[in-house]
Amino acid sequence: QVQLVESGGGLVQAGGSLRLSCAASGRTFSSYAMGWFRQAPGKDRTFVAAIVRSGSTTYYAESVQGRFTISRDNAKNTLYLQMNSLKPEDTAVYYCAAGPGEIIRMQNGYRSWGLGTQVTVSS
Repeated sequence: QVQLVESGGGLVQAGGSLRLSCAASGRTFSSYAMGWFRQAPGKDRTFVAAIVRSGSTTYYAESVQGRFTISRDNAKNTLYLQMNSLKPEDTAVYYCAAGPGEIIRMQNGYRSWGLGTQVTVSS
């Protein structure tokens, strides 16, 4: 288990960029696969991106592929999501999550969650 805290959310114009961070506590960060999920008002929480323990393999939702980049720095116990070419449809609360990596693109594959950070993209 690991404690997670997201940061870096805010208000940006369409076409702009934003970088989210997720700080993890403890000594076992590198033992977890990590993912980003998002939830817009009135909608279900959906998968955004994921990364394996070593950082060598990444996965993306079709809606963000080519625009978002997930990465991790295991020495700093930190997960990142670089978001470029942002669209109003990207507006949501973004959550980071940690899990064993068995079901890396599904919400129920993760056992630890942060409280989220708000991203708002204006038109």
